[in-house]
Amino acid sequence: MDMQLFRDLESLARTGNFSQAAALGNLSQPAFSRRIRALEGWVGATLVDRSRQPVRLTQAGEQMLEAGLQALARIEHERSQILELQSLPDKYVVTFAAQHSIGWRFYPTWLQALEEDYGPIMSRLRADDLPACIRDLRNGDVDFVIAYVGEAKAPERPLDSIVIGADRLVPVCKPDTDGTPLFAFGTTEVKMPFLRFGNAAPIGAHLEPLFRAEGLSDALQTVYENSMAGALRIRARAGDGVAWLPQSLVQPDLDSGILVRTGKPGWVVDLTIRLFRNSERTNRVTRSIWTFLEVRQSVPLVPSPDRDQPS
Repeated sequence: MDMQLFRDLESLARTGNFSQAAALGNLSQPAFSRRIRALEGWVGATLVDRSRQPVRLTQAGEQMLEAGLQALARIEHERSQILELQSLPDKYVVTFAAQHSIGWRFYPTWLQALEEDYGPIMSRLRADDLPACIRDLRNGDVDFVIAYVGEAKAPERPLDSIVIGADRLVPVCKPDTDGTPLFAFGTTEVKMPFLRFGNAAPIGAHLEPLFRAEGLSDALQTVYENSMAGALRIRARAGDGVAWLPQSLVQPDLDSGILVRTGKPGWVVDLTIRLFRNSERTNRVTRSIWTFLEVRQSVPLVPSPDRDQPS
């Protein structure tokens, strides 16, 4: 698999034109087209809608582009960390693990704020499903896990934790042509198409008390599920249904009007984000970071959004 094919797809999405995208990559147009066809063959789906000009990515294309760019960013980050570690062999690399929904937007902001106050640290992020993150923490393969409170339950061997942030799950969907929610609750007896977190994503369990209290389970019809918030976000932006997503993830879409809030203002779920450690597996560097955070306790909290924002 040539990971640079995703850069080609990104160029095509940006320009909407095969010739212009090919020129950006110093390729001939036929050679560039073959590379896009090769990527489509590998994925097994059409990624580009060629029936219009400028061309646009299909829904599958948008989903694969976001996944591919995330993978490339992680590979490039790991490579830079390895090169820096080789030049500074005495530096310890702190390994964080987090779910994709936290790692996509909250983690970079939090880490930057931590380094501004604590000082630079060598670090890497391992994004995975939460059970795998906790397993790696217990085995000593990672130093810290960042998770939504209540998800990292370990009654047999409790993990230490510190509050490091806050977020909330908010119901969002694509706007209609007039800017109102495409899926507005209470306007129809038909069940709302629901974009649901899969069972591998414990974050979805936080919605269950709200759904029971508001009777929402009977108003929703699951049309798609995925353990990655980013995949649900793409489907919501495409107009496939309603999704409850972390506000830190979708705030740029809300600001630009790509997504809008739907449902009642009170249909939100507040989340606390905690940093977990295994106290049986620490070292001088991780203990220093932990002590600093114990004193500060909030580096940083995501700003609390306006609760009175209209839906």
